[in-house]
Amino acid sequence: MDNNSLNSKGDNHFENNKDISNIINGVRATAIKILNRFERSDSYLEKLLDKAIKENNFNEMDRALLTELVYGVIRWKAKLDYVLVGFYFGDYLKCLNVVKNAMRIALYQIMFLDRIPLYAAVNESVEYVKRIQGEKTAGIVNAVLRNIARNIDNIRYPEREEDLIYHLAVMYSYPRWIVKRWLDYFGEENTEKMLFTSNRKPYITLRVNTYKTNSEFVINELKKLNLPFFISPYYPNSLVIRNPRFDITSHPIYTQGLVTIQDTSATLASLLANPQPNYLIYDMCAAPGGKTFVFAELMQNSGKIVAIDKYHSKLRFIKEGATRLGLANIETLSGDAMNLVFDTPADVVFLDVPCSGLGTISRNPDIKWKKEREDIYKLAEIQKKILANATKNVKIGGAIIYSTCTTEPEENEQNIEWFLNEFPNFTLEPAENYLPEKLCQNGFLKTLPFKHFIDGAFAARLIRTE
Repeated sequence: MDNNSLNSKGDNHFENNKDISNIINGVRATAIKILNRFERSDSYLEKLLDKAIKENNFNEMDRALLTELVYGVIRWKAKLDYVLVGFYFGDYLKCLNVVKNAMRIALYQIMFLDRIPLYAAVNESVEYVKRIQGEKTAGIVNAVLRNIARNIDNIRYPEREEDLIYHLAVMYSYPRWIVKRWLDYFGEENTEKMLFTSNRKPYITLRVNTYKTNSEFVINELKKLNLPFFISPYYPNSLVIRNPRFDITSHPIYTQGLVTIQDTSATLASLLANPQPNYLIYDMCAAPGGKTFVFAELMQNSGKIVAIDKYHSKLRFIKEGATRLGLANIETLSGDAMNLVFDTPADVVFLDVPCSGLGTISRNPDIKWKKEREDIYKLAEIQKKILANATKNVKIGGAIIYSTCTTEPEENEQNIEWFLNEFPNFTLEPAENYLPEKLCQNGFLKTLPFKHFIDGAFAARLIRTE
């Protein structure tokens, strides 16, 4: 059978590799182990993947395949499971996780990766199951996967006309509750755009450290690397690399602190703070520090930024990043943004509050499966408490910046409406005063993946008037 007939959607990352079948067995086995750990823990997928890469002596190609498999399976888990349920001999959902993940790994390669031979996609998963569960289970897995491969073009998916929510949930691999919520909020056409765009592999966005260098220098360095990139249409110091697999962290422009990795949406929220030289800024939920660094760079290392996080262990990321970027006006502090009060009120209190993160599914597909509908309402209550406490830490004439990386109104507009009703000594200053108008709505920063092709984000600038 022609390998191309085994694939429905292409991914050209491995297309030019003439010896793909020689990738070491350990890559796929490691991918299965990562997925097993993911399902039985609260760990983020990125951390599990980074840990596995450090523990194994994988070359660049192996790391790329491992990342592709792990993120791909999580991104498309619901669709993969729909197919497996239809072909499995018995109750697929009652299978042990190790068996399900072995089959998911193989099926992802069959359905989504070009130039992966059938035997390479299937055999290693079968052998892994054989070692863990024995010959009988491995035989079933082998038969199921090969039956799917033979019938891949004849699979029937839920009909759109019969059940729109179920159809979209399977075809784009999302929990039904997210699909229903977005249909109610965005409408059918924009929901499908949102589902599609949030499933795309994200590009790498570099923000130039203007304290150390300028865009022209970094652009010249990227040209030397022959990397495809473009300048963000929303911020000229954000450079978007089209190759999502390039490891910029080992290049001198990164190690020497000339750039940092940050989605443009996060940079825009930081710019809404309008940090000025000699400001005092309290960054109340700061780790890992990306927005803190924007403030420090624009303040040209003057003034003071107190970067706070509830978890002391996360402060090291801020310290390490500040050292790499050459920023000396940042102090770190462990504290709870819901009750921390300072003696000196700040020019700006920045609240990058904990949120559902549904605007970042493209780069964090595990959010789809780790979050529940109820989390949005629980988080909204926490966000209100953080907002209320921030009023005690900002001076008259100063600003509270409320920022999220989600698209959900309960965490965004509704919280600001509540705040302005509860605290009449604050007023909303239009985001359009500081940011491109096409990124703003009703005075807020509001970005959407399907509309702006960056992460979904929200931010509001609230001025204390008395």
